[in-house]
Amino acid sequence: MRKLILLVATAVVFAMIAALPSAAQDAAKKDAAPKPAKGLSQAVLEQWNDIGRKLIAMAEDFPEDKYDFKPTPAQRSFAEQLLHLAGANYFFTTLANGEKPPAQEDPPRAKYKTKADVVAFVKKSFEDGAAAIKAKGDAGMAGMMVDPFENQQVRVFEWAYGFMEHCGEHYGQLVVYYRLAGLVPPESRPKK
Repeated sequence: MRKLILLVATAVVFAMIAALPSAAQDAAKKDAAPKPAKGLSQAVLEQWNDIGRKLIAMAEDFPEDKYDFKPTPAQRSFAEQLLHLAGANYFFTTLANGEKPPAQEDPPRAKYKTKADVVAFVKKSFEDGAAAIKAKGDAGMAGMMVDPFENQQVRVFEWAYGFMEHCGEHYGQLVVYYRLAGLVPPESRPKK
């Protein structure tokens, strides 16, 4: 019994000693000056890339034989959801680059016949958006542009966040498509 008590006491002492550097590091972090905020373009870029990563993972992961799955006949298919959000990304990218917006919001499924075609289009839409954000830099992202839907001036970063929100809404819809198809979305799977 004494050996057990001695063993437990020794383990407790070692645990306390091991926790000391961590506590000291936490105290040092609290006493240190906070890190400076990220630049505007870096903050926008990180958010843009994060929603893009999630949607690209879904596009790559969802089985090709289920790409035309629709929860109801009135809804877009899985592939049409991806094409819509990627096509909408070009309303941000082209206008941010001072170009004319696309003629249509929903690229036709007939043009993107395979899963590989859809995945490539989704990836390119996020790559092109990221390139536009990088090219704008902080000053450009804080600059003004005209929202053609509202005929109102907006800051470029506000325009970007609106499209990221749009992508987030479609991400949520695609999660439901996964669940209705009996699948688990990549972000909901246990991390390895």
